[in-house]
Amino acid sequence: MIFGIVYLKKRENLAMIERNIDPRSYKPQSAPYQNLKWGLLLIGSGLGLFLAYVLNRAVFNGFNDDAFFLYISLIAIFGGAGLFVSYRIEKREVLDKEDQRIEKL
Repeated sequence: MIFGIVYLKKRENLAMIERNIDPRSYKPQSAPYQNLKWGLLLIGSGLGLFLAYVLNRAVFNGFNDDAFFLYISLIAIFGGAGLFVSYRIEKREVLDKEDQRIEKL
């Protein structure tokens, strides 16, 4: 496995040299909204877990045998909602940056 990792790294460096890019100065592009995405995903999942617990205790009185599916579905729904909110925030920021760039011209 170590041989494979070193081999692939060397091939990547050689491909960069062929494209006239200095491998030592190359830095991979960062994802600026990665922390926002993970944060909203975990907050949404936590809310889904909490709501499933409350529903299981209050509505079903803790006697529901299918509570597992309630927990999984609400975690997925609220986690997806968190990712959707993250997408909307990123899209709004990108559009705002484009508007500012157009105004400068």
